[in-house]
Amino acid sequence: MTNDALKQTLQLHRLEGLCRFSPEQIAILLHATRLGEDALALALLPLARQKAQVPVSGFRVGAIAIGGSGHWYLGANMETGGLPLNSALHAEQAAIGHAALFDEHHIEKIIVSASPCGHCRQFMHELNQDSLMLVLPDDHFMLDELLPHAFGPADLGQSCGMLNSPIGSLGQQNDQQPTAQDLACLAAQAEANASYAPYSHNRAGVALLLDNGHICRGRYLENAAFNPSLGPMQLALSQLFLQGYGADQIRRAFIVEASADVQQYDAAARLLGQLSAVTLDRLVL
Repeated sequence: MTNDALKQTLQLHRLEGLCRFSPEQIAILLHATRLGEDALALALLPLARQKAQVPVSGFRVGAIAIGGSGHWYLGANMETGGLPLNSALHAEQAAIGHAALFDEHHIEKIIVSASPCGHCRQFMHELNQDSLMLVLPDDHFMLDELLPHAFGPADLGQSCGMLNSPIGSLGQQNDQQPTAQDLACLAAQAEANASYAPYSHNRAGVALLLDNGHICRGRYLENAAFNPSLGPMQLALSQLFLQGYGADQIRRAFIVEASADVQQYDAAARLLGQLSAVTLDRLVL
């Protein structure tokens, strides 16, 4: 199926512009296109790639995480001009983080437009699953084929994985009639509670309140190898771009994090500051 034909199919069923597909929507597309699941996912990758933000490399990567619930989550790489390269977000991280925000507990497959780098292979290993299939345009592999003898959660005494760790609690707020700002702060707190930080214990969440009242969320997702950890601001900004918004639409920004030796605020504020003049409000619980 050509890109134009797929675009027409998406328009016909009013599915264009989506960054998350329900099982029912996928069933419609499978029937309409007569493609198999992997072929359809590969055909949808350009939707993810066009969301990429690549001012440094110019190299766009798209990914789709197929969740155990049957939902499909798009992800794209994100770079920020003026910051070190380690501030970049990889497409596979974006797709898995996207799935985490909707409380997926298992990823069946990762569809990706380019071979995963070592950073992403290590990040995916933190899912702590028995198996994970990676589907590329011309081949497919199991993750353990690409990352043999891996170092992961079990090596640091962690039995759970990134998507199935216990929910934390950083306290409650009791506003009787919450404003939009209150709701955004509560969203950041909810993401902090749901974050995955078994090594540093620095639960952290971010919420970006947009000028139309929409809230883009992000949570901290840690990694046993430390460096591939995904910061909450990276994930929130990824959601901003995946959903078709721009940094100029941010009106308020909030970070809620636990008091710990590791802190997210400085890195999050620096990243936000490269894209927006909005000040990052911080709450430590």
